[in-house]
Amino acid sequence: MINPSRRRFMRQVCAACATPLALAGSPPRLNIGVGTFSYHTLSLDDMIVQLNRNNVREIEMSRGEFMLMNPPSGEMVESARRKFDAAGIRCVSYYTATIKTAQDLDLAVRYAKVFGARNVSGDATGSILGEIDQRFTKAGLTFGIHNHWFPQKFAYESTDDVLRAISPLSSTMGATLDVGQMAACGHDPIDAIRRLTPRLKLVHLKDVAAAGAEHNVMLGTGIANIPGVMRELKRIRFPHLVAIEFEKEGNDDEEMRQELAYARELA
Repeated sequence: MINPSRRRFMRQVCAACATPLALAGSPPRLNIGVGTFSYHTLSLDDMIVQLNRNNVREIEMSRGEFMLMNPPSGEMVESARRKFDAAGIRCVSYYTATIKTAQDLDLAVRYAKVFGARNVSGDATGSILGEIDQRFTKAGLTFGIHNHWFPQKFAYESTDDVLRAISPLSSTMGATLDVGQMAACGHDPIDAIRRLTPRLKLVHLKDVAAAGAEHNVMLGTGIANIPGVMRELKRIRFPHLVAIEFEKEGNDDEEMRQELAYARELA
């Protein structure tokens, strides 16, 4: 017969063993960072000050002066990397915008490596997608097609558009899903997450006022259903960066602090 004190001890041991198992079944917290286009009106140095002030440790480098439409010099990229390293900021993805030519592709690979990025986000159409697949696979990088709303027709507005492009290609090729842009194009961001899950490389966290325009609003105040987006990302245990993008002209550090606090609360 087990005495009462031993029975209590066994209950305590069982409870202690059960707790880690329960925690292990909980979705991990999402990795919240920033897409640096959010700070495009600031200098690189001032942006780094604000990133540190807001305790942002991981970013996607998406400032206009580093995109490939007017390519930056190698020294610009190397200087930026040194500054990020000194500040303890990791650049996990590099946004190139459109990759059209072999030179663009060369620079995308080269600069991603300098930044230390694992992923490149952008858009490309036609045969160069296959070339990106081959080069990036060899280089150990991934590529995420970025969906976008524009007043004129864009190649990647819907989940179907993205899937048609990447389905014939290797798992190197995936999606950088902008949930705000998806909503601006009249599509459901949560459905996009579900359908793109196997190929989802990065998420841009953004909210917009209404479909048919790219009018950014504070997270949770627009039509992108940000709480639902975050629940779905947690459900699928999304392991990559969820990068806040707030593209309001003249946005200040207080608004970015609010954006980060809101996202972190939901993460």
